[in-house]
Amino acid sequence: MDISEKIAGEITISDIPGVTIKKWREEFGISQMELSKFMDVSPSVISDYESGRRKSPGANSIKKIVDALVKIDESRGGHLVRRYNSGIPSDALLDIKDYDHDIELRYILTKIHGTPCSTANLKRNIRGYTMIDGIKAVLKFSYAEYTKLYGWSSQRIIFITDVSIGRSPMIAIRAHPLKPAAVVYVKPDNVDELAIKLSEIENIPLIKTDMDHKSISAVMNSLR
Repeated sequence: MDISEKIAGEITISDIPGVTIKKWREEFGISQMELSKFMDVSPSVISDYESGRRKSPGANSIKKIVDALVKIDESRGGHLVRRYNSGIPSDALLDIKDYDHDIELRYILTKIHGTPCSTANLKRNIRGYTMIDGIKAVLKFSYAEYTKLYGWSSQRIIFITDVSIGRSPMIAIRAHPLKPAAVVYVKPDNVDELAIKLSEIENIPLIKTDMDHKSISAVMNSLR
């Protein structure tokens, strides 16, 4: 089930559909004004649905609301849609995407201003990326969810935010049978010597960047 079906289903079966509409609108970070403008309706229509002043929307109205939420998110880069469609709704997953072609890791480093921290070989291609909140991932991800981080291919970059010294992420990566093509620490406080050593043992490039994760997502999403 993709995110559109999930949202439409929840609204349809809800005893208070207006509250469910509001929940999803806020989850997408979309204002009533923005949603109404995209749907070409008065802001009062959205407000009346959410407050219960207007009768429950029919199937056609629900479809228009859901389509608008999804298309607005896609116009912003589609991060939330991809997160939910990945099967990992946890907010520890910040972004995920697969490519249908190879992209050179060295080229990506120039776009994200990445600096290699280890001597692992950088000559490799990437077929996707996943961005996770390092602290939330440790606290929330199950083993099955961790596997889903690799999308369609393990030939991908794992971006990790909220890194203090970076030891735990590399230990987790070494312990798991699936290995990424590269690991990038996003604005780390420091890079621990053990993390560097594990990177070299596994021959997984360990890279750091001072770009923020939203800027990185924008860059990675734009790669063709």
